[in-house]
This record gives sequence, structure tokens and C-alpha cells, in this order.
Amino acid sequence: MTDDSQHYYSNSIFWVEVDRIKPNPYQPRRTFDDAALASLADSIRQYGVLQPLTVTRKEIERPGEGIFVEYELIAGERRLRASKLAGITQVPVVIRSHEETDKMKLELAIIENLQREDLNPIDRAKAFQKLTEEFNMTHDDVGKKVGKSRVYVTNTLRILGLPEDMQQALADGGIMEGHTRPLLMLVDRPEEQRVLFKEIIQKKTTVREAEQIARRIAVERARKFDLPPELLSIEKQLTEKLGTRVRIEKKEQGGKVLIDFFSSDDLNVLLTMLAARQEEAQKSAPKSEELASDPDASFKDSDDDLYSVKNFTV
Repeated sequence: MTDDSQHYYSNSIFWVEVDRIKPNPYQPRRTFDDAALASLADSIRQYGVLQPLTVTRKEIERPGEGIFVEYELIAGERRLRASKLAGITQVPVVIRSHEETDKMKLELAIIENLQREDLNPIDRAKAFQKLTEEFNMTHDDVGKKVGKSRVYVTNTLRILGLPEDMQQALADGGIMEGHTRPLLMLVDRPEEQRVLFKEIIQKKTTVREAEQIARRIAVERARKFDLPPELLSIEKQLTEKLGTRVRIEKKEQGGKVLIDFFSSDDLNVLLTMLAARQEEAQKSAPKSEELASDPDASFKDSDDDLYSVKNFTV
């Protein structure tokens, strides 16, 4: 294609059959909202496609058929999908040079989606990952291409370090992008990270609350080294049984248990559990006649395990 013809193609709008446009293999957007597509399709039926799609043009020689022309989408997949849904047979396109590289296709698709804010955080992170891993671009290079800072690119890529279900929750809107910061602070503490994730989902923990919890856990890491293994095990068991964060603070004599709660329902659950435990203890307690026959029975456990629950206060 000559420079003049390229200038002509790049500055002209053509009408192309939707069936002849192939999807962009480097399309960074993987999630499309069905309701939003249906709404866009209704708009296209009424007003048409107002913004042209961007494609490349390829001439393919087919034996016995001659030259066949097909197009590959660079940007505008939502409009293409909605046009098909609306029953539109042709859409307006701008044709870019067929010499466009794969990297350029990805760059253009990412930039268009970012400008339209159509990418969810996971799709954006995976698009950045393609640019860095497949095309050997630095974080700074990616930032310059998409108009963002190097730090923004780096932090976005860090999201991919979260477990798969947390990434899916972010893509589906179950958690906010801001929630990923406190979750990533606990990446080397998967159990605490899992507890915090459940709290965010089930208790609608705000980003600020989640950050406060994560910072508190980070500060308490040093404290963990001061706790004997027995207490660490008890702390873990209490956390699992109560379904909320539990911390044990050891003193010279005994200590105390700190239990996080987010609502009165949490406290009622705790009271119910304690009441059931007390009732069970009363049933198993020695009868008065047994104590009378063994006056020292009530003192036999006085030197028992230092970490008995009797030595803690809630």
C-alpha cells in the first residue's frame, strides 16, 4: 500500500459487512455485560453506529476464488457485538494499515478501552501483563503508552498476585479495586488474607476498614514471635470457630482474648456459643456428693496447663 493510499484509507470511513470483520485476538476486554450490550443494541437500531470501528484490511488469495478481502478488528468490539445483536449488516470503519504490528493492535485496543473506562481491573491488569511479557515493554513504557504513571502500572499488575477467586470477585464487582491494597498487604499470610476477604464480601467491609485491619495485622506480626506455639494454635482455632478475627495477648499471669465484631449479630452468636459451652460444662461438672467425698477435687486442676481458657478474660 502506497503512502497516498494509506493516507486515503486512514482518513476515510468505509461501510463493511459485520460478518467479514474478525475479532481482535489481542482484545484486552474479556467481560461484556449482556444488559449493557442489549441497551447499546437498542441505541444502534434507533440511531446507528455513531463512532466508526477501527480495523485492518487483508487481501487473501483463495484457490479457485481469486482475491478475498477480510478485516480484523483493532478497536470497537462492543459496537461490533451490539451491531450483530441489533441485526445491523454493515458498520462504519476506519481502515488502518495492514502492516500494523500485533503490539500496536493491543496498544490501540487497550488505549481505547481505558479512554472509555470499559476495562475492569482484571482485564486491564492482564492487558498490561501482555505488553510487558509478550512485547518486552517496561512498566514505564506501558505507562507512557496508556497515559498512566509507572506506579499505576506496577500496582495494577500486582492485582494478578491475588488468588483466582479474589480476582474473579474483583472482575464481577464483588469487591472494589481499593480492596485489593489491603488484601495484597497480606499476600504472605494467606489465612489472614482469606479471613479479610470473607469479611469484605459478607460484612461489606469498606476499603478504609479493610486497610485498618491489614495495617493492624502487619503491626502485630512482630507480636506473633512472642507468642508460644500453643497460644498461636488456640488463636487460630478461635478465629476459625468464631468466624471473625481473634487475638490473644499474653501477660505474666494469664492474658486476654480480643475478638473483633462488626454487628450485634456477631455478639449474639458469641453469647449463644458461650451459653451452650457453659451448659455443657455444668452437665459434666462433678455432683455435690462427689465433692463431699473428695474435698480436694475442686483444686486438682489448679496447676494445669498455663494456657487453659480459665486464665483468659474476654
